[in-house]
Amino acid sequence: MSGALESLKVLDFTTLLPGPFATMCLADMGADVLRVTSGSRPDLVEFLPPRLPATGVGAVSAYLGRGKRSLALNLKDPRGIEIVHRLLADYDIVIEQFRPGIMTKLGLDYERLKKVNPRVIYCSISGYGQMGPLRDRAGHDMNYMALSGAMGYSGRKATGPTLMGIQIADIASGSNNAVIGILAAVVSRAATGEGQYIDISMTDGVMALNAMAGAAYLAGGEAPGREENWLNGGSLYDFYATKDGGYLSIGSLEPQFFRTLCEVIGRPDLIPGGVQPKAGDFERVREEIRAIVRTKTRAEWEAIFKEVDACVEPVLSLAEALEGELARGREMVVDVPLAAPDGSDVGRGDAGGGGGALGAGDGAFAAGVQGAGKASTIKESGARGTAGAAGGGGASGKAAGDPGAATGGIAAPRATVRQLANPVKFSRTPASYAFAGVKTGTHNREVLKALGYTEAQIAEFAATGLFD
Repeated sequence: MSGALESLKVLDFTTLLPGPFATMCLADMGADVLRVTSGSRPDLVEFLPPRLPATGVGAVSAYLGRGKRSLALNLKDPRGIEIVHRLLADYDIVIEQFRPGIMTKLGLDYERLKKVNPRVIYCSISGYGQMGPLRDRAGHDMNYMALSGAMGYSGRKATGPTLMGIQIADIASGSNNAVIGILAAVVSRAATGEGQYIDISMTDGVMALNAMAGAAYLAGGEAPGREENWLNGGSLYDFYATKDGGYLSIGSLEPQFFRTLCEVIGRPDLIPGGVQPKAGDFERVREEIRAIVRTKTRAEWEAIFKEVDACVEPVLSLAEALEGELARGREMVVDVPLAAPDGSDVGRGDAGGGGGALGAGDGAFAAGVQGAGKASTIKESGARGTAGAAGGGGASGKAAGDPGAATGGIAAPRATVRQLANPVKFSRTPASYAFAGVKTGTHNREVLKALGYTEAQIAEFAATGLFD
């Protein structure tokens, strides 16, 4: 079944997290994404462990690069610019994440590319936007959060703001707004025939997430401080430590849920005060609830609250969440096929020999998503097992390279890596995961041949540094 975005073709010049996450989402939904990066200046994400031995690609790169082909180009070489111009005939959506002005220096800015293809949709992601006083300033996720105002009322009064384990500005702001902007521009182009430029500032996006507090302040209300409103520690809506060092999230805001909470913990006398007791009682009530929660383990409380609706849930570790029943029930972990260094399937026979079975030299690998000290497993044709079986010949007499050569006429299993799924569930055009991310430049020859370049030209490009 075709993906919802199968008609879209995207040239992706992004690195790190925001842009690659955005284009991964587009690829999951069917877009043809071609990633264009430097062969000599690797994306820093490529160095993040663990590495998948079957492909040599890091697990994070294998995730963010999912479903994308990879072209290595030196964009300072005029021949690289010419290749980009040729690609624009089909790939009429461009996304980049350089500092403002870099694409202009390279000759790949929107004004020049729209002369090549007036229908081009061009999205730039940056920390502070393409205009404004901070456009040239460096930053990271926490800096964008800090300047958005959100961290001014997040955290504790005693200790100040706290770091998050996930990148809110990068993904919730940068990635998601890029996807929204691109798809809106596609709809507009369908009606007008014209492309447009999209300026995504990650700080703008986080500032917009101040939805309730920001709306109230701008209408004349007070700017909130830490632990001063219902949702940031100024009520009983909070995290509570359990007897065994775990935590519960108690989000019993509405009266019916708070009533259930109080009844379950044996304190019906607290019901009249509500989730936000009057100032003189608040600290006393919160400490009493903390003391009650510390009398049982997380598992004991989980079993108790599983039987009622009170908006009380355990705080899970990442491993517990990804291996748990909710992730399984929602199919949030998927097995994604690995690709060999030439872009073909790991575990399947390739033209050029080697057989189809997983072998020690080209197909065996230590793990899907590896963890320290965790047993190595892969998934093959629906069954989980360890990598094994040496390839090398056609047991049934088939030629080396035939998918069935090493398995008596049965195609060798396809090796996969476990990854997070796309969270959008479509009824007719579900997300699909063609292959995990590959090494930079894996598809150089394939892409250039499709553009009409000869083998001799491609060899010359390689020899003269175009792919560096």
